[in-house]
Amino acid sequence: MSSPIEYLKGVGPLRGDLLKKELNIFTFGDLLEHFPYRHLDKTKITPIAQVNMSMDYVQVAGRLTDFEIVGERKGKRLIAHIRDNSGTMELTWFQGINWVQKMMAIGEEFLVFGKLGFFMGKPQIVHPELEVRTQANAVGKSLLEPIYPTTEKLKVRGLNGRSIAKLTAVLLPQIHVKDLPENLPESIIKELKFPSRYEAYCHIHFPADQSQYDNALRRLKFEELFFAQLRMGMIKGNRHRFSKGIVFDKVGDIFNDFYNHHLPFQLTGAQKRVLKEIRQDTARGHQMNRLLQGDVGSGKTIVALLTMLLAADNGYQSCLMAPTEILAQQHFNSLSKLLSEMNVSIRILTGSTKKAEREKILSGLQSGDIQLLVGTHALIEGVVQFKNLGLAIVDEQHRFGVAQRAELQTKATIPPHVLVMTATPIPRTMAMTAYGDLDYSVMDELPPGRKPITTVHRYETARPSIMDFVKQEIAKGRQAYFIYPLIEESSKLDFENLMKGYEEVKAFFPEPNYYISMVHGKQKPEIKDTNMMRFKTNDTQIMVATTVIEVGVDVPNASVMVMESAERFGLSQLHQLRGRVGRGSEQSFCILLTGQKLTNDARERLKIMCATNDGFLIAEKDLELRGPGDIEGTRQSGMLNFKLASIVQDKDLLEIAKNLSDRLLQDDPDLSSAENLLLKSYLLLKKGKTEWSRVA
Repeated sequence: MSSPIEYLKGVGPLRGDLLKKELNIFTFGDLLEHFPYRHLDKTKITPIAQVNMSMDYVQVAGRLTDFEIVGERKGKRLIAHIRDNSGTMELTWFQGINWVQKMMAIGEEFLVFGKLGFFMGKPQIVHPELEVRTQANAVGKSLLEPIYPTTEKLKVRGLNGRSIAKLTAVLLPQIHVKDLPENLPESIIKELKFPSRYEAYCHIHFPADQSQYDNALRRLKFEELFFAQLRMGMIKGNRHRFSKGIVFDKVGDIFNDFYNHHLPFQLTGAQKRVLKEIRQDTARGHQMNRLLQGDVGSGKTIVALLTMLLAADNGYQSCLMAPTEILAQQHFNSLSKLLSEMNVSIRILTGSTKKAEREKILSGLQSGDIQLLVGTHALIEGVVQFKNLGLAIVDEQHRFGVAQRAELQTKATIPPHVLVMTATPIPRTMAMTAYGDLDYSVMDELPPGRKPITTVHRYETARPSIMDFVKQEIAKGRQAYFIYPLIEESSKLDFENLMKGYEEVKAFFPEPNYYISMVHGKQKPEIKDTNMMRFKTNDTQIMVATTVIEVGVDVPNASVMVMESAERFGLSQLHQLRGRVGRGSEQSFCILLTGQKLTNDARERLKIMCATNDGFLIAEKDLELRGPGDIEGTRQSGMLNFKLASIVQDKDLLEIAKNLSDRLLQDDPDLSSAENLLLKSYLLLKKGKTEWSRVA
C-alpha cells in the first residue's frame, strides 16, 4: 500500500509526478482511495425497440447496415445505422470522422454505448463508443465501469477519468486481503450487514451492479464517520477522566446575592439547565470545555455572568474575550450595569486602552484585585498575566482561530475552565462532527416577554409603502435599520451602493424631522462608535449600515429592519441580522427587499426566513443549501477530511456511527478488550498530527 505510485505498471516517473502534483496520489494506497464519482453500466444490452426517453446512457448491439458523410465544412457529419432483431438506431459523429470511418465495416457486429438522445422522435446516440462484438463481450461487461475525478493537466497527458480506471484495474489484483485488514469489530459488521473491508474497496471501484456499489459505499462512509466520532469520543472521555481542572466547590455569597437581589428577570428553563450543567462540570475536578450555543437573544450573557460570579465565589478570576471592540465594550457596559450595586471589580482591556489605564489593569490582574476582565484579542498578549485565572469565556467562537483560543490555556498553571459561546446556531450534524470533542449545551428558549419577529418579503416596487410603514413606527417612538449587503469583490462598489442607499433613505426621511446614523467598514473606529452610540441613545432614529452590525449591537428600541437586496445575503447572515431587532417587548418587523429576478436558491432562502424564527432549523437548511464549507479548517488535522461521507446527505449514517461509538466507549473507554484492539491499532495508525483537540 505504501509502494510509490510510479512503480505501478502504466505510470512511470512522468505520470507519477503529475499524479502527485495534481491529485495528491503518492502511493498505491492513495490511488486505491481515489474513488470514482460515477459508473457506466455496460453490463446489459438493451434491445433497440425497448430504448425510451427515461434512459440516460444506453448500450445496444447490432449489425452496421450503412454509413455516409453528409454536409459541408462545419455542418459535416458522419451518420451510421445499426440494426438488431427489434429495430434500427441512428449514430452520429461531428468530430474525428476520418478515424471513426476507418473502424467501420458494413455487416460487422458492434457494441454501441453512449448518451441517448431523440431526434424527430427517433432514438439517436451522438459520439457513441464503438467496440467490435466478440465472444468475450457478447453479453456486455461483467462489471460497471468507473469514471474518476481528474484535472485538465492530466487530461492533456492522456490521464482522463477512464485512463485512471485502467490504472486502478492494474492495481486491484496486486492488493490482497492482508493489505486491507479488518478495522471494525465483528459485531458491528454483522449488525449493519457490511461487506468485508477488502470487498468494500474492490466493489467501490468495480462493482458487478448498483447494489454491490451501494453496500461498499455505505461501509466506507460509515468507517469515516465512525472513526471521527470514536476519536473525538476518546478525547472527550480522557478529558473527563484524566484532565486536571480547578474545582469550584461552592456557590457562595456573591452568586447568591446577585441571583436573589439583582437579577433583572426570571431565568428561562434553558438558562437554568445550562447553569446546572456548568455547575456540575466545574465541581468535578476536571477541566470544563463546553460549547454554549444559543439563538439570537436567548440570554447567553447572563449565563456567562453567573458563571463568572461562581468563579469569584471560589476565589478565581475570569475573562471574557470578544472578537471586536464594539462587542467587548457592549459586554462590559451591560455587565457593569448588572453589577453596579455589587462589590465586584470588572475592567475592560482592548487595543485602544490608554497606556496608563493598561498598566493599572495589568497590575490589578497580577495582584488579584480585578475579578472580571472583558476584552478583545488583547487578552491573549504575553504581558497579560493573571494571579489565578479560573474561567475563560470566548464569545462568537467562530471568529477566533484555534491557536488564539489555545493561548488562553497558558494563562494559568492548571488550565482554566473554558466556556465557548456562539450565537450562530450550529446544526446538530455539524456539532456532532466538528465539535464532538466538546460538551455542548443548547439554549433554545427566548426570555419571557419577547415577541417573535414578523418577517415579510417584498419586491422593489413596494418601496414607497415600506417607507410609509417605517415612518409610522418612528412616529410611535421606535427606531429602524436599513442594511446593505457587502459585495466582497469590490469595496469601491460596496461604498457606492451604501452611499446611494443613504441618499435614498435621506430623501424619504428629511432632516430635521428625522436623523440618520451611517456605519460601514471603512470608517475609523471612533467615528463608527460615535455613530452607533448616537443610534443607541435614540439621538438618531435610523441606522444605515452594511453587515458590520451583524454581531452584538443591542438596541431594544429598534423595531424595524429593512434588508436591501436581501437575495445577496446568506441564510445564517439574514438570521443573525434579523436578531438585531426584537430585543425589546414591542412587536418587531423584518422586511426583506429584493428585485424581481431571483434564483431558486434565493427564493428558497427568503421563504425559510419568512416561515420561521428558529435559528437551529435555519442553520440546518443553510447547511443543506450551501454545503458544510471548510469545517475542518480549525479542527484537529485529519479529524474531518472525509472523502466519501457528507454530513448533509449522510445524517442517518452519522447518527448510527455516533450511537455505536458512544456505546462502545461506555463499555470500553480505552479500547483495550480483545475485540476492540483492531480499532485501537487502526486509530493509532491514522493519528492526527496536531493536538488541537485540547482546545475548545
